[in-house]
Amino acid sequence: MDVFIAIVQILDSTIRLSVPLLLACLAGLYSERAGVFDIGLEGKMLVGAFAGAAAASVFHSAFLGLGMAIVMSVAFALVHGFASITHRGNQIVSGVAINFVAAGSTIILGQAWFQQGGRTPALQPGERFEAITLPGAAAIHDVPIIGPIYSELLSGHSILVYLAFAMVPFTWWVLFRTRFGLRLRAVGENPAAVDTAGISVAWLRYRALICTGILTGIAGAYLSMVQNGGFVKDMTAGKGYIALAALIFAKWRPVNAMFACLLFGFLDAAAIRLQGSPLPLIGKVPVQFMQALPYVLTVILLAGFIGKAIPPRAGGVPYVKER
Repeated sequence: MDVFIAIVQILDSTIRLSVPLLLACLAGLYSERAGVFDIGLEGKMLVGAFAGAAAASVFHSAFLGLGMAIVMSVAFALVHGFASITHRGNQIVSGVAINFVAAGSTIILGQAWFQQGGRTPALQPGERFEAITLPGAAAIHDVPIIGPIYSELLSGHSILVYLAFAMVPFTWWVLFRTRFGLRLRAVGENPAAVDTAGISVAWLRYRALICTGILTGIAGAYLSMVQNGGFVKDMTAGKGYIALAALIFAKWRPVNAMFACLLFGFLDAAAIRLQGSPLPLIGKVPVQFMQALPYVLTVILLAGFIGKAIPPRAGGVPYVKER
């Protein structure tokens, strides 16, 4: 039974750690399906994390913090669109610039506003999203197998966790069952055909980037207002890049993206749990190795197990309207 409880705890950590990856991965799915490569997911998550924690701390409201996180992340997404769609700039360069601006500006503003070395004040109850206990979780907690699964694995998460997983079927429905989704996928494959049909390629791509901004804002808010209880320097720690890797691993499909993010979340959870623990035939492994393990395994998975991943044909290519 102890082994079963340990497995449930690892899976619970997997869910918590995969949420920001899942939200960022779905965010990249919208933009890349529309033909805009967005390496700036990391920067938009970081801006969302800072804006959410700062607004929640000042206004003492978690929902105002979430709203500000979304607004600022969408603003950075529109900057990316202005550079790469309106002015047809290089999408990779624009995304990298957003990451650098976000990394620097969050520290400078945090120090200027709160004088805590770039941090925001620790969020108090009401300023962060608390865990939700599902009905009957306490009553069946001691029931073998079912109790731990329901009360620990399914219950006890914040509303943003349930929202993140609800976004998977919603994204699938938007992309594959709506007119907007059909046009979005078409503009990523053949923007000239979409333009010939009288549909604005630029406006479609801007709307895709707005969706990207909303989801990365929620991902950033989750990091600072659920997982950490405040903003700290560079708290995204490469999660935006892992989300991009998960998106490629999932071959730009929402359900596959969820399982890819759960896999990367599991690797992270297992690495955290195994830190300092002796392994058979190896002994005690350095903490630094365990911290690097999820990133190493990400590279190995992408290099050896993904197969052929074909991105949208018009991805990364600015569209020039024919006259």
